[in-house]
Amino acid sequence: MSTTRNEEPIGIIVGEATSTSFVFSSTQQLCPSRLDYLVVKSWELIDDQMLEIDVLAQVERVMSSSEALKQLVSFEALRRIQHADLGDVRNYGSATVLGFMHPTANQVLIPRRSLSPGSEVHSAPQELLDEFYSYPDDEALVMGNLITRPEVDVSLTVSGLRRHIAIIAQTGAGKSYCAGVLIEELLSKGGSVVVIDPHADYALIGMNQDGTRHELSDRCLILRNPASTGRYSERDVGNIEKYTIAFSDLTDEEIFEIANVQPNFTRIRDTLGEVLSTLRNSDSFFTPSNLVSELETRLEAATTQSERSPIQSAIRYARIMARMRVFDATSTPTDRILAPMQVSVMDLSGLDSISTDYIVSKLLRDISNSVITGEYTHPVFIVIEEAHNFIPSERSTRSGPIIKRIAGEGRKFGVFLVVISQRPSKIHSDTLSQCNSQIIMKLTNPMDQEAVAKSSERMSKELLANLPGFNPGEAVVLGPVTKTPVMIRVRTRRTREGGADIDVVEALRTARRDSSIDRSLEDDRLRTESFTGSFGEE
Repeated sequence: MSTTRNEEPIGIIVGEATSTSFVFSSTQQLCPSRLDYLVVKSWELIDDQMLEIDVLAQVERVMSSSEALKQLVSFEALRRIQHADLGDVRNYGSATVLGFMHPTANQVLIPRRSLSPGSEVHSAPQELLDEFYSYPDDEALVMGNLITRPEVDVSLTVSGLRRHIAIIAQTGAGKSYCAGVLIEELLSKGGSVVVIDPHADYALIGMNQDGTRHELSDRCLILRNPASTGRYSERDVGNIEKYTIAFSDLTDEEIFEIANVQPNFTRIRDTLGEVLSTLRNSDSFFTPSNLVSELETRLEAATTQSERSPIQSAIRYARIMARMRVFDATSTPTDRILAPMQVSVMDLSGLDSISTDYIVSKLLRDISNSVITGEYTHPVFIVIEEAHNFIPSERSTRSGPIIKRIAGEGRKFGVFLVVISQRPSKIHSDTLSQCNSQIIMKLTNPMDQEAVAKSSERMSKELLANLPGFNPGEAVVLGPVTKTPVMIRVRTRRTREGGADIDVVEALRTARRDSSIDRSLEDDRLRTESFTGSFGEE
């Protein structure tokens, strides 16, 4: 059934047209704006039947020209041409074909037949756009609206997240805000969401914008290691629990991996293994500091350099672990972190990079093992903020291997990644390329644009060219999460954002007030102000 509105056309296809693009002629009054949506009727062979279809297209470029008003014509001549109304200005534009809806299946197809010159071009009606950019309620993640048609809501399909998704934008473009909207949608759908949060950008996810608690606040858990200083107090956040790791619960191999003791360092491994065995037999709980103390005791008792050498090396590795300050008497169980319809935010603010890297590595390994073994049977969505710090392209990290493993194999077991970064060129290319869907916001760095283009076959030159001109909160979405690439304005968050920039003007005003500078400035002004009154006699 046709969805074209009964109205006058706004243009006519001219010149050469293909199945993927066309040029149309219009007028100054009717010519659509860049990025607006058009519809053109065509014919297509569908299921062995030739059917009339509505082809949706998006304006890529708008232009105007005049044969009379040329660049090299003198100013006086141009004025005479204008006064005589001989300018003959022509308005036209070029459009990219987005596709057509299959008449029975809820999917977008690309035409195989070219559009015809002379075909009328209409403004795309809302009902057609709704059909293109919406999904059934049980799978729809409502992310915002079309940039040029704010009345049209845009949904993504949760099924598309099975192939992982990346949210890419330069600082200040709104990537964390956008991720917050996605987390809200996943939570409302019953998702188990785990957020790796280096700067407490999501620590206030349990609050409404006005600071009150929302109906799902009890399903928003903020985890914080005792070594973290935290960006927000417990009074600000609300539902905070400790995330701890018991050093004494770790196996020898886990401890060797933490300390980066290579497999060929057999004497060091043997020395550490002996001391760990002694500590386990003497006490059910011990820390890296206990390990260091026991090694130092053995070093004092050693009589030869051959005995002392592996102990000295083992002490150096043990001190690395002691400096991490992330261990406690007990370990937080994985089943506290994973639950249906729950967001668990790992607040890592205030931790050093070594401790952060290890905690992320440990957490993701525990989650992965819980899902792979069938201990936890629901889909898990792992949101990794500042991903370039955990899976960098030019160096190794403790958390890098498990993230890469999840990127490559996690979807088989139900573990899905949401990778967030302002520097895609710094992310390991294998992981970024596994994110088949992408939400890309303002991006001006050429190296980052190139990294995005290489990671996605769907990122055309035309889409790439739009990225520097995006306003904060605007994005292009492409991949399995949407029927066709779409440019959106991210909707307003319902929950409170933790990573918003401070109001510098207000902060400086407060600083002046707190230091009594404002009062001093007012006193100085009064002393220097010219006297405008009169002196009278009593």
